[in-house]
Amino acid sequence: MSKPRIIIVDTDINYIMPLQLKFIRDFFEKIDLEVITDPAYFDQLFQKPQNADILIISEDLYSVSIQKHNISNVFIMTEQPNDVSTGDLNAKRLFKYSSIKEIFNEIISNCYSILNVTGFEKKDTQIIAITSAVGGVGKTTVAMGVCACLTKNYKRVLYINASRLHVFQYMFENSTPITNQDIYTKMINPTEQIYDEIKHTIRYEQFSYLPPFKAALLSLGIHESIFEKIVKSAQRSKEYDFIVVDMESSFSESSIKLINMADKVIVITDQSRSSVLSTNVYISNINGVNSEKYIFVCNKFNKDAYNSFVVPDMNLKFAINEFIEYYDAFGNITCAELSEKTDIRKIGFLII
Repeated sequence: MSKPRIIIVDTDINYIMPLQLKFIRDFFEKIDLEVITDPAYFDQLFQKPQNADILIISEDLYSVSIQKHNISNVFIMTEQPNDVSTGDLNAKRLFKYSSIKEIFNEIISNCYSILNVTGFEKKDTQIIAITSAVGGVGKTTVAMGVCACLTKNYKRVLYINASRLHVFQYMFENSTPITNQDIYTKMINPTEQIYDEIKHTIRYEQFSYLPPFKAALLSLGIHESIFEKIVKSAQRSKEYDFIVVDMESSFSESSIKLINMADKVIVITDQSRSSVLSTNVYISNINGVNSEKYIFVCNKFNKDAYNSFVVPDMNLKFAINEFIEYYDAFGNITCAELSEKTDIRKIGFLII
């Protein structure tokens, strides 16, 4: 099968070099990549019919004549972030001066089937911690959407809700808790093989997940460190590509251990003043939040509502990597439907 053909066209070699390197690093020998910086050569090449899977082109070189060619996906790099008019139904505008990571993930999220994301080299089991400074920001909904997105991209995913009281089961068809008392007995005094001892309880709906407990940890006599031990044991089993840990909105010794264990930490907030201020305080107590390990997501984003991110006196200690638009169906939406949302898919590709 032929490799996907990707063409990048821009006269600024210094600008397109990082994007070129990103494609090479992530898709080495899996794509045919062409970079064109000479407008005369570009005009000469496109005088003949061209077939390509992806064309990434600066807006000063784009013209409607591109529509005559057989190009599956056209991305126009524009210097005006709010200008969305192209006249080409197959073209998508991207703000040229976004980060390379944002641009790359936008392209991947729209072209994942063409680029055969499943061809990535297999890595060791990755732990993804999803947390927030306050409740009510949709952390669990995002976590399950990310799980479904990863599974849709042929990843083996285990979801673990690391809350002291489980209330996530409404998202699944089978909402019944674990009833086997022997399972709880094993969790009270867990061994290093705790995952092997309880894995027969794991269920599958879109992705694998540890079912809810029948009562709060305190009532069951189980220490909150149980989740850390289950995650470590499941990671050693090498049965999953990703273990997604949906953490409680609290700051404790156990939560810090889970964050330290994680390969990626996704911090969920919304645009309200209380949520943003709480997130400021939360991350000020965590070391290394400026590293690539941390992804900050604004959920339930509404461009017409009050937005704390643009208030001058907010003094933000973090920068949002992705915005998830507010969906009226939140709370009444399936994991499969969440995996179709472009905003959720982009977070998935930030992880992949």
